[in-house]
Amino acid sequence: MAELEVDAQDVVRLMLQFCKENGLKETMKALQDESKVALNTVESVEGFLGDIQSGNWDLVLAACQNLQLPVKKMMDLHEQIAMELLELREMDVARAMLRQSECLLIMKREEPNRYIKLESLCASPTWDPRDAYEGGATKESRRSEIAKSFSTEISVVPPSRLLVLLGQALKWQQHQGMLPPGSQFDIFKGTTATKPDEYDEYPTRNTHSIKFGKKTHAECAAFSPNGQYLVSGSLDGFVEVWDHETGKLRKDLKYQANDELMMHEDAVLSIAWSKDSELLATGDQSGKIKVWKVKTGQCVRKFEKAHSQGITCLCFSRDGTQICSSSYDACMRMHGLKSGKMLKEMRGHTSYINHCVYSIDGLRIISSGSDGYVKVWDPKSGECIYSFRPNPAGQTDNLIVCDRSSTAYVVTMAGQVVKTISSGKKTGGDFLNACVSRMGSWLYCLAEDQNMYVFNIQDGKLEQITKVHEREPIGLCHHPHRNVMATFADDGQLKLWRA
Repeated sequence: MAELEVDAQDVVRLMLQFCKENGLKETMKALQDESKVALNTVESVEGFLGDIQSGNWDLVLAACQNLQLPVKKMMDLHEQIAMELLELREMDVARAMLRQSECLLIMKREEPNRYIKLESLCASPTWDPRDAYEGGATKESRRSEIAKSFSTEISVVPPSRLLVLLGQALKWQQHQGMLPPGSQFDIFKGTTATKPDEYDEYPTRNTHSIKFGKKTHAECAAFSPNGQYLVSGSLDGFVEVWDHETGKLRKDLKYQANDELMMHEDAVLSIAWSKDSELLATGDQSGKIKVWKVKTGQCVRKFEKAHSQGITCLCFSRDGTQICSSSYDACMRMHGLKSGKMLKEMRGHTSYINHCVYSIDGLRIISSGSDGYVKVWDPKSGECIYSFRPNPAGQTDNLIVCDRSSTAYVVTMAGQVVKTISSGKKTGGDFLNACVSRMGSWLYCLAEDQNMYVFNIQDGKLEQITKVHEREPIGLCHHPHRNVMATFADDGQLKLWRA
């Protein structure tokens, strides 16, 4: 990855801006003097140049106190101010300026003829602009020339750049799972930052069990890409955000603290996160899709009739502008977040579509259906590129395919099976759902016998069998940065597991 270089002077300017905005004038002056770096920013370039052209010299001089500008340009400015004082017949003020202005004293040493001219104008009993301005120039033209020369020396930058950059850095660390949720971060010591788990270990310990009501259970669950949230969608239509560290509802989200939960009118069957973990898409049994802003709980987009039947799976496009949905109605559809309209429909499966997912590069969509087929689609054209059933043969691995049996397959995008992974159980152990560990070392298969089977993907060996629920399991998901998993079942529990 290409490295980005930051100019050391830009770092000094960030500190100078912080000092200026927080009233640390002496500190700012000392830093400018020692570093020889000037901030040279104003609140508004247009406003500053407008003050010069309008002759608002009190405002101009006040702004110049925090600027380091070429001596020649400052001499031009002070000379013009002195001339306009003489025009107003403010003789005493003009004389004081000639004796005390540092810029005009430099002019006296380096350009004595210009200084002598100012002194003679001070001694003249009358004001004649023809004596003051040479070559047909006027007061207005001189102001414009000075404003033009100053325009190349100053700039405007957004406020609080240092704090904004620190905030962006912290947000990136959260996205990478390096900051634990709900903790106060000491930015000076950096003591609360945590790294992702170093090794890819399969979870075996049930640390927390989240219990739902007697007549409801989780139908779907997913960790956010930044690892901060675990969200569940349940039979009663509620969408809830959990803390996977404690197994409790996230009360730091104001809407949850006020019992104003995200919800649907029907059972929530599918969940998907945007890449930046800002947006959450949920699909329900009636075929409706809602898109939420997780931090506020606000519903920002609705697709009332996305499908004629329940939404089985959702996934965001790589750029986050579109959502792909699959349904019990045997079709997939693309929806535009900005337009709120269906953009494309993909048909080809002859039964329910159980899952859809974008390839890592975002150029393909893979779907799997109850008709036993896996299909690979071009999202731009909506055409099916490959269609296959898993059959032993092949060379390279790309996908994990889990059908309603005790066997999972490692297959290529063209449908060639590289490896078969089986629990060896003849009856009562069909796999219902599967996922891969964060580093791709382990395959977790959730079976109808309430067990989770853990396989080594490299050699296909069965490493561990864990009893995870007392009734039929529904699904499972893996944390993006930690050796943490969640399983949910018809017994009304969402369980968290750790290595």
